[in-house]
Amino acid sequence: MKRRFVLIAALLAGSAPTLAQPGLPPEPQVREALDQHPTVLAAMARVAAARADGEALRAGPHEFQLTTSAIQRSVDRDGRYAEFDASLSRPIRLPGKARLDRQAGASGVAAAENRMEDARHQAALLLADYWWDWLGAAAEQQIDAQAVQNLERSLASIRRRAELRDAAPMEVDQAEAALGSARLQVQQSAGRAELARARIAAQFPGLALPAAPDDLPLPEMPQASLAELRALVIARSHEIGAARAEAERMQALADRARRDRIADPSVGVRAFSERSGQETGIGLIATIPIGGRHRSALADRAGSEAAAAEAMATAVAFDVQEMADTDVVQADAAWSAWQRSRDGAKAQVAAVLKMRKGYDLGAIDLADLLLAERQTQDMFRAEVQARTEALRAITRILVDSHSIWISDEL
Repeated sequence: MKRRFVLIAALLAGSAPTLAQPGLPPEPQVREALDQHPTVLAAMARVAAARADGEALRAGPHEFQLTTSAIQRSVDRDGRYAEFDASLSRPIRLPGKARLDRQAGASGVAAAENRMEDARHQAALLLADYWWDWLGAAAEQQIDAQAVQNLERSLASIRRRAELRDAAPMEVDQAEAALGSARLQVQQSAGRAELARARIAAQFPGLALPAAPDDLPLPEMPQASLAELRALVIARSHEIGAARAEAERMQALADRARRDRIADPSVGVRAFSERSGQETGIGLIATIPIGGRHRSALADRAGSEAAAAEAMATAVAFDVQEMADTDVVQADAAWSAWQRSRDGAKAQVAAVLKMRKGYDLGAIDLADLLLAERQTQDMFRAEVQARTEALRAITRILVDSHSIWISDEL
């Protein structure tokens, strides 16, 4: 028993691995799982749709139009005549409109690509949360299971002492109650671990999961400072990129709508034959629509939508800056909290060892010892929870800064 607590104390005092963030699944498997997530696949399809829209805008909305007619005309005392008329025309975009169409299409593709990357980002955050839920709950389950074993041995010892009239029957009842509470806790932590694993399997079926997770590792602060990671969160944000590209697209469409107040003319050729070919002709035709209040209203609406998109891009930049600041505060606070909990766990180990020795010597009541045992279990659980939150917070800032899993350089 003493050896177990000494080993745990040594573990808590040990140095962490040199990896940027230990305990995570292999990055190639994670990347493949993220690419297969439905939200990422949907975003990929929207990129293809945006590229098709861009190609349509480059080609322009205008197409050739063929108009024909063939008739039989009858003239009194003159006979019947076959006549036909045909015209081929096409609207022509006025100067500047094609450039704006191409710009709107390119910006739409850029926005869709950034949204796709942000979908992968959100899927990565979801996986990280579920992953640490699983490892953290499994670590709590191990602590709770060890507590059950400790109390089972204590109960057996107290029962033997009670049979020898060296312990009161009430002490047996106290030990049994403590054991029942510990067994409840281990069932609860096991249920949380199983739930977290089921969530990972449901959301990321392509990610191979072991039957049981590895031990919860010690957190490791990344080599880059938190200030550097904060800057990367903002610089590499695809949310900002998508919002900025969308604002540019809406501005291009607004400029296009203003130019569209002057409608595109249609030009073409017309050929006809009358009186069975006695009269024929061919020539050029032109159609110029005359815009009115409708076109002006559409241009005003497009301008307002562009202004709204610009404001939303600014709002998204604010949100990302807030997220970066939050990541830094949470990572720093979680890291400090884990260190404090580790120190508390070491102190509690020393205290419970003294309580055990005092109970063996008859100087400490069983109730006091059981309380110390429970406090020790709670302290180790608190350390595991603080360690899990530190790992979660550090992983989050690494994902948000695109330093792992969704790195743009790989």
